Amino acid sequence: MESLKQVIAMLLAGNPDLYEIIFLSLRVSLAAVALGVLAGIPLGAFLSFRDFQGGKLISNILFTFMGLPPVLAGLFVYFLVTRHGPLGRWQLLFTPTAMVMAQFLLVFPIITGLSMVAIKSKADHYAATAISLGASPRQVAWTVVKEARLGIMAAITTAFGRAIAEVGAVMLVGGNIEHSTRVMTTAIMMETRKGNYSLALALGLVLLTISFITNSLLTYFQREV
Repeated sequence: MESLKQVIAMLLAGNPDLYEIIFLSLRVSLAAVALGVLAGIPLGAFLSFRDFQGGKLISNILFTFMGLPPVLAGLFVYFLVTRHGPLGRWQLLFTPTAMVMAQFLLVFPIITGLSMVAIKSKADHYAATAISLGASPRQVAWTVVKEARLGIMAAITTAFGRAIAEVGAVMLVGGNIEHSTRVMTTAIMMETRKGNYSLALALGLVLLTISFITNSLLTYFQREV
């Protein structure tokens, strides 16, 4: 009970260190998801509408990478941005940019794969209807994507949930540096090891609240449509 009171007091007091960690977590995860949306939804739509040799292989690769272990994603980015890596001259290691890159590798297959499935599930019915009404190929594609918007939103929500809860990859390429790359998940792990349970619980409560709000918004939009 005393720990719970300390957690609530810490949140209400506007602890600057606490909110710095929260805002960095949101900034990194939202940036990774935004990039995933820009790249993943068009690719998912393309794979849904185009039947070409190698398409099934690409789909299988996407579904495989949807379960990519976070540490492997972090390791790949680490080799890219380390001093002797292809991007080493930019000095991105242990920066928020490297963390965004690692999270992007995790969310991109999720957004692409789930968007592809959502669009395919609507394509047969709505595409035929749109074509019968004289719609152009672009109009057909837009109609199907619009009808699949709930599935696409679910894909984005799932991707954001994975990004905001990620710890292994961001720890590897971010380093959990105070006032620089410390996010909620890495801070929770560190504070728990230090025995600072109040701060760890406060961050855990914020993380849980963000997940609840995200899923509540998705449920709301599902009811509205």
